[in-house]
Amino acid sequence: MIVISGSASPKLSLRVAKRLKCKLIKPEMSSFPDGENYTRIDADLKGEHVLVVQSTCYPQNDNLIELCFLIGAVKNLGAERITAFVPYLAYARQDKQFKPGEAISIHTVCKLIEATGATNFVTVDAHHEEIMRNFSIPAYNLTAMPLLGRYLSKLKLKDPVVLGADKGAIERARHVALEMEVEYDYLEKKRITPEKVVIRPKRLDLVNRDVVIVDDIISTGWTIVEAAKMLKHQEARRIYTACTHPVFVGNALRRIRTAGVKKVVTTDTIERKESVVSVASLISNVI
Repeated sequence: MIVISGSASPKLSLRVAKRLKCKLIKPEMSSFPDGENYTRIDADLKGEHVLVVQSTCYPQNDNLIELCFLIGAVKNLGAERITAFVPYLAYARQDKQFKPGEAISIHTVCKLIEATGATNFVTVDAHHEEIMRNFSIPAYNLTAMPLLGRYLSKLKLKDPVVLGADKGAIERARHVALEMEVEYDYLEKKRITPEKVVIRPKRLDLVNRDVVIVDDIISTGWTIVEAAKMLKHQEARRIYTACTHPVFVGNALRRIRTAGVKKVVTTDTIERKESVVSVASLISNVI
């Protein structure tokens, strides 16, 4: 097996190659004067199983095109199998039409990856499991929640409880809580008046307990900010948050910390300073 490193995932590519004990290739990539991308892989890949590692985080369109160019180049070099490992899959939240005429963007993205030559597809904590149905090739949606739970279990938390950011995140909270061997719940949003919204756990008391809010993605951070404020009012002790994909739009991270969140724990699906948990073991186990 050979690992090809995309420019959005250099650290993760290296970690994956080390776990698999295989060769890592960094392609030659540059831009033409008119802005078009140039991609070249200087290697003999004939008959090989090649793993292309490339997240499609910001700038999403550039990273997506690079992913497709890499897959296409690997195919042209004669690889027998091409596994596209896309830790963060862009456009995953555009998976249905909300208004007539809207593009179902994730459908097009999946078909594009497949059409360029991928024979297998792997991602981590896609927004909805149903997204994998867009592929006709074998496609796998792995979860990093147990990895986050193992990391959090080492943090010496006091009587901790894990909370899903909303009802849809209850399964994520369960996976984290199982690793930590603690209780879990989800945050329920109740509108008291047109101007007043209360966020509270569905069933658990949080007084003087450390709380971990988990979700798949933190983007603007406003959900975490509002939750943190409410949890403080409910006398929670310390507040942590954990997610798979640290999108962190604009000042999201500063906003979260200002709201009183003690620590933000994320994975390297998007490589940031807060990416203290690696998903390399997930793909190596699948391979």
